[in-house]
Amino acid sequence: MRSRSTIVLLYSLFAAISIAANLGTQKVYTSVAPALYAIPVSVLAGTAIGLAVKFVLDKVWIFRYQHRNLAHGFKSFMLYSTMGIATTVIFWGFEFGADSIFGTEPARLTGGAIGLIIGYLVKYKLDKKFVFS
Repeated sequence: MRSRSTIVLLYSLFAAISIAANLGTQKVYTSVAPALYAIPVSVLAGTAIGLAVKFVLDKVWIFRYQHRNLAHGFKSFMLYSTMGIATTVIFWGFEFGADSIFGTEPARLTGGAIGLIIGYLVKYKLDKKFVFS
């Protein structure tokens, strides 16, 4: 069994990796995509990539969770995604709020990072109780 401090350290590291994947995907998308709807689509793409990265890292390293079969794995991912809906609202609220207030990409990405950090704090508790129990 891992100590609480090890779990906090790993979870923080994996959150940082997921945030980098999310915001990096957004940055790449907005650099190559047409301007029309680039921001909302980039946020959706970043959210999807960040979700997949975080699910794998959490499942393997934080919760040490084994799926019984492919169907069970799919069900776990869907439940994980469902728990992420509330935390995604937090994340998007901060990102789009910062974009609306300041109107710059650095502000939007900073708002997104703040929203993701807050969201991950909430998500850990939800995942521990409902997904990887």
